[in-house]
Order: sequence, then C-alpha cells, then structure tokens
Amino acid sequence: MLTSPCYIISDAHLGFASAEVERAVISFLRHVAQRGGSLVINGDLFEFWFEWKTVIPRRGFRTLAALADVSDAGVPVVMIAGNHDCWGGDVLRRDAGVDYQFGPWLGDVAGWRTRVEHGDGLRPVEDKRYRLLRRVLRNPLAIRSFRWLHPDIATRLATGSSHASRTYSARDGGRGLHDAAVRAGEADASLELIVFGHSHVATLDRLSTGAVYANPGSWLDAPTFLKVTPDRVALRQWDGSAESSDLNAFHRPAEKALP
Repeated sequence: MLTSPCYIISDAHLGFASAEVERAVISFLRHVAQRGGSLVINGDLFEFWFEWKTVIPRRGFRTLAALADVSDAGVPVVMIAGNHDCWGGDVLRRDAGVDYQFGPWLGDVAGWRTRVEHGDGLRPVEDKRYRLLRRVLRNPLAIRSFRWLHPDIATRLATGSSHASRTYSARDGGRGLHDAAVRAGEADASLELIVFGHSHVATLDRLSTGAVYANPGSWLDAPTFLKVTPDRVALRQWDGSAESSDLNAFHRPAEKALP
C-alpha cells in the first residue's frame, strides 16, 4: 500500500530537459521528502538511464541524490520503467532505495485500487512496430552487449536515437491511451484509478466504468503532477508548493453499503 498523500509524476526527461526543469524536479522531490506519504514516478524521469558496473549517467546525479533523500526520509518510492529509462538496476534499487520495476503495477494508492503503467506500447495498431523494438531493447543479450560500449559513446547513441519520442505530445492528443484506460477498466471492474504517462498529455477524466483515468503529463511542457488522497485525486502544477490550486480533481465515489 502506498500511503497518502501519494504524489505521481512522469516524463521529466532529465538529461534532455533544461536545467530549470531539473531544479524544479529536485525542489518537488524535497517537498515530497518532507510532506509526502509516498511517491510514484511513472517512467521517463530520465532521458537516458543505464547502469554499468561502476558508472551511471552523469546528468542524473543530483536527481538520484534527491531520490535517495526521499527514500531515506521513510517515503516509499515506486518507479515504473519508461521507454527511456528501462535499464535500471542496483543503483536505483539499492543506492537510491527506489522500488524500480516494470509495469503494469497493481496495488493500493492512498486507498484507491490502482493500475499504473507508463503507457508505451498500449495502442494496438499505432504501437505495433514499437512493441517489436521494445522486445529487442529489453532483451538481456542486447543489454549485456550495450554495456560493453564506452559510456560516452553509448549515451550519445541512445540520446541521439530517441529524439522523436521526447519532443512531442501524442499526435492523437492522448486518445490512444485514454482508450487503453477504458479497456483496462472494462477488463478489471475493481479498478478505481488508472494512471498512464508517455503521451505527455496531462489528463484527468472519469471513465464510463466509474474509474478515474489520470495522466500527470510531461515536465517538458509544464510541471504537472498528481496528488492522491483517500477521498480525491487532483491534477496540479508545481509552483514551489504542492498545495497549489487544482487544475482538475475528482472525488472518490462513496462505497456502496452492503445490503
């Protein structure tokens, strides 16, 4: 169970994002360390993340230290692998104290029965070719082979090949992932909250199933995040305080009384 208040962010793409975005993320993490109950990072926190035996990407150093501070403060941190940072390992798990895993993640978020998934590959037709590529990129043999490259060369190759997926909001305006959320809700009627990232389209919507679909958006566009408490989920924009005004919010429906 991830305790309340649970903060959820995604798609900061640090390493590509400006220094201002990185400072905002670190400021946000410091707030979570002080006042958060739990934190979910739903993929693509880093533009590129790879762990060699003794080396990590330099551009993630300050953020990694801030994540360790959140964990050291006793705030649980779950990080779902995105399509840009799907090569995490012991540094994230042991050194930073992050519960790093591949989605979908199913569990209790501040009392809401929740499914969290980055969202890459969920569109049936549009993502068909990408799903084939993802199998290659996440293949253990491919990862071991990549590890033999010098980190400077490997980083240049990885960041140079990922331009398209970091610089645009989804061409469909997020409809593809919204439809995926509808399918997820129909497949599992117990879900109350479905959280995706990836599209860079900040969204909060009540589905026909009754579940809330939430996407925290991308910090490349605006520093938006989700705040989940037992009675409501809110989409907010970081302005130095997580107590900023809601951009949108939904209350949790009251549970039906037993007959």
